[in-house]
Amino acid sequence: MQMKALFIGQSYIDITFVTDHLPIGDEKMVARDYAVSFGGNAVTAAFSCAKLGIAPDLLASVADDWLGRMFIDMAAKYGISVHHRKVAESSLSFIMPKGDQRAIVRCRDDNFKHPFPLLNLTGCRALHVDGHLPDAAIHYAKICHEAGILTSLDGGGLRANTHDLLPFIRTALVAERLCEQMNLTPGEMLTYLRSRGCPIGGVTMGAKGLLWYDETKNERFLPALDVPERLVIDTNGAGDIFHGAYVYSYLVDPDAEWEQHFKFARAASAHSIQHLGNEASLPTLAQINETAARFGERRQTPVELGLVPERDKRATKPATVRR
Repeated sequence: MQMKALFIGQSYIDITFVTDHLPIGDEKMVARDYAVSFGGNAVTAAFSCAKLGIAPDLLASVADDWLGRMFIDMAAKYGISVHHRKVAESSLSFIMPKGDQRAIVRCRDDNFKHPFPLLNLTGCRALHVDGHLPDAAIHYAKICHEAGILTSLDGGGLRANTHDLLPFIRTALVAERLCEQMNLTPGEMLTYLRSRGCPIGGVTMGAKGLLWYDETKNERFLPALDVPERLVIDTNGAGDIFHGAYVYSYLVDPDAEWEQHFKFARAASAHSIQHLGNEASLPTLAQINETAARFGERRQTPVELGLVPERDKRATKPATVRR
């Protein structure tokens, strides 16, 4: 079977737990709830795309240990073909969500034993990377860029290859964390992404929405859906699910406007934050449409949020989600 899309990133096993207090010294605590799932930025995005109906290929770190075998089983359940880049030990994330925030401890092995595998991209229509496996990310981004294949970046943080990778990226959506690391405002980040040649760029800001620019370089603002605080359980992975959903939306309808893809992804993300752990957070098509119908947009404007000056205020169209 030909490849439909390729996602590249560091794989994790996520241990997500809910507790009001972290023990210190000789203390012991019992968590109120917990979940065990796959993790990693591009990895979770790949699972999101697969859950919606298009199973991509995934190039990721994989160890020959029991956690690695668990990860392979998880991918097989969703029909994801995993291309292994061997490491000695599986990576782990320990995540403690609380409200719209989450504390994370990562245990990561990115000391790869071998070069990245060379893959046959016949049939591939989208590439999504998160900057991990940097040599593989830039190699395949160059090939896909030259072939006219969609290249997408989740800029969750500053990587060693971020600056060099961006010229080969068509759709670059970065997190507020990257803005902070580069000492840029969201508006200044859009200017930076344009200067690196990205046709579409944006900054995802959680409950504050998405500040982005389209193919004409016009700046746009997409408010978040207004999910009540009492329903928010775990925001970890919401951005990754957002990325996977818009890649799926593009694969289904590549001629649609990017605003439509982002609105679809926004509803996927709004669904995800109401569930604990990445796997439970993955939405179906029906759940995305239910979420879009249930929650209206937050009423804050980019001006009120201090994202843009008054003269740059933009209007947005009503949300329509159909897939």
